Amino acid sequence: MLTMLQILLATTISSLQTREELAVENLALRQQLAILKRASPRPRLTTTERSFWVLLSRFWPGWKDLLVVVKPETVVRWHRAGFRLFWRMKSTLTARPGRPGLPRETRDLIRRMALENPTWGAPRIHGELLKLGFDVAERTVQRFMPKRPAPSGSVENWKTFLRNHAPDIAAMDFFAVPTLSFRVLYVFVAIQHGSRRILHVNVTEHPGSQWLVQQLREAFPGDEVPRHLLHDRDCIFSDLVDGAITSMGIEPKRTSFRSPWQNGLCERWIGSCRRELLDHVVPFGEAHLRRLLLEYVRYYHDDRTHLGLGKETPARRPVIPRPSRGANVVSLPRISGVHHRYEWRDAA
Repeated sequence: MLTMLQILLATTISSLQTREELAVENLALRQQLAILKRASPRPRLTTTERSFWVLLSRFWPGWKDLLVVVKPETVVRWHRAGFRLFWRMKSTLTARPGRPGLPRETRDLIRRMALENPTWGAPRIHGELLKLGFDVAERTVQRFMPKRPAPSGSVENWKTFLRNHAPDIAAMDFFAVPTLSFRVLYVFVAIQHGSRRILHVNVTEHPGSQWLVQQLREAFPGDEVPRHLLHDRDCIFSDLVDGAITSMGIEPKRTSFRSPWQNGLCERWIGSCRRELLDHVVPFGEAHLRRLLLEYVRYYHDDRTHLGLGKETPARRPVIPRPSRGANVVSLPRISGVHHRYEWRDAA
């Protein structure tokens, strides 16, 4: 009886579809039947078949409803593998991609100077190399220097600073997101340390200093500005950006070299955003990614509890007691059903 109802429902829905939708649906079903007819008990999809489903997910919104041979998450994983392959092929078109390598003689000399002179930093070693006629940048010297243990108490001092000034600290960072067409979009995010609130988020394909300064004006309007603003050593955070931050009455604070933990809240939010949102979708473009991020930020503020806030939300979500003995817990979908919020509802 249940099978007959399912067939009747499918027939009714099909009668409401257009000829183009029916043609695409038949093509998707025939492609899966061809896979299932193979002799192998668990047939493996070819590269052409995988490309078919990646393209179909781009042009047909209902592709998930008919997918049987694989999971939708697998199609997303195929797209990301294609993105990596695309850039690997693009980067190998030239004979020598990237910057020229540093000769081994120079690398060994940098390590030797650093070991023989424990108090010398990269600027001092770079000066000695220039006097010896080596054409090398100071940043390169810093990259090839052997790692030295942090001075005693430096980690504790930084943690104490963050803990004591959390209400007066904000942080910002960028991260990259690939789209379905292999474009790379850059997401800017600013977060407040004390409340964990996302102050501003935006997307662009071409980040620049002028664009970033405008985002800072939107993130900190009026007189409500933090005392300190953390950011890493990315070249986009130039002197122009630091000057704009200072003019707003904020003290810019750059993290140490290769120390992402010093901007831990931003890094943690980026990781949460990837795991809870971006690992489940493939953005079509800039507008689509911006809409997804704004929806995730609303979920992050209003619904998601945080360990750093004692299992509270940034928007201070109230505790709702059970209204009556007959009330049931209902789930409210968030971000197109990727996450849920739960509340009490009286039985009808």
